[in-house]
Amino acid sequence: MKLKHALAAVAAAGSLSLCAHVAADVDPALPDYNRVSGISGNLSSIGSDTLNNLMTLWAEEFNKLYPNVNVQIQGAGSSTAPPALTESTAMLAPMSRGMRQSEIQQFEERFGYPPTELPVAVDMLAVYVNRDNPIESLSLPEVDAIFSATRRCGYSQDVTRWGELGLDGDWQNRDFALYSRNAVSGTYGFFKDNAMCGGDFKSSINEQPGSSSVVQGVTESINGIGYSGIGYRTSGVRVVPLAATEGGEVFEATPENAASGDYPLARYLFVYINKHPNRDLDPMTREFVKMIYSKLGQEVVDRDGFVTLPAVLTNRILGELGIE
Repeated sequence: MKLKHALAAVAAAGSLSLCAHVAADVDPALPDYNRVSGISGNLSSIGSDTLNNLMTLWAEEFNKLYPNVNVQIQGAGSSTAPPALTESTAMLAPMSRGMRQSEIQQFEERFGYPPTELPVAVDMLAVYVNRDNPIESLSLPEVDAIFSATRRCGYSQDVTRWGELGLDGDWQNRDFALYSRNAVSGTYGFFKDNAMCGGDFKSSINEQPGSSSVVQGVTESINGIGYSGIGYRTSGVRVVPLAATEGGEVFEATPENAASGDYPLARYLFVYINKHPNRDLDPMTREFVKMIYSKLGQEVVDRDGFVTLPAVLTNRILGELGIE
C-alpha cells in the first residue's frame, strides 16, 4: 500500500513537493501520544544509516513508554531494508529513498500485496566543505561537475580544482578530496539521481560506510567536499548554500527552505512496514507508528535536525492505516 491519498497532499508523481505542507517546526495540531496496556515483545528495525539516529531516539522514547519492549536497530544502509522486510527479519524498514519497483515486486511475490510506505520526516541532503573553506555557494550543475564523470546536468567543463569555482590564493590549485556514501546507501542513490542527473561518480571518490564518516572525512581534509544528511552537521564543516540551476537563486539548507520547496536537495525519509490490506497491524508496530506521528514523535524529528510533518498529513496516514 502506497498511501496514495495521504501522499497526494504532499507529493506529485514521485517528486518532492513540500510547499505549505511540511512544517518547519512541530505542528501544535499533532495529537499527544497516550500509552496503552499490553505492549511487550521484540521490535526490530533494519535499514537506513541516515535514519539510524532518529530510529534510536524513537526507540528510546518507546522504551520509556513500554519497558517490556526490546527494540533492536541496525543501520547499514537503505538497500538492506527491503530484503529484511521481505524475509521478516525486521518489522520496521527505514529508508532514505523510496523502494525500487524490483524491491516492491520481491515483497509482493512473497506476500501477495505491496509493502506500506510511511513518510516519517523530511531531510535535506547537504553539500559539506571544510569549515575553513571560503566557497560561498554552488549550483547543482557545478556539484555534478565536481562529483561526476558524466556531467549530465550540463556544466560546460569538468571541475577538478577549487580555483575553477572562483577561489583564489592558496585555494586556486587545490584539488578536491571527494567524500561519498557507498552504493548500498539511499543517500548515494538520491544524490546520484538529483545532484548528478543520474550520472556516474568519478573513480576518485572516497566511499564511506556511514553518513557521519563522510562528514568526518571532510572535517579532516582542508580540500574535502562531501554530501550527507543535514542532521550530521558538525562544527568541523560548513554547509554550502545551493542553487538548482546555474545563475539561479541560492538557498541555504534550512527547515523553512525545505518546507517551501526552495532548497533543491530536500527528500522524504520513509519507514516501510508489512501490513496486510485486510488486517489490523500488530499492536506493537501500531503503537510505534502512532508514536512517530504524534507530537512526541515529531518533536524527536525536530530535535534530531530533520523537518517535521504536519498534522494534516499524519492524520491521513493514520486513517489509511485504520489507526485511531
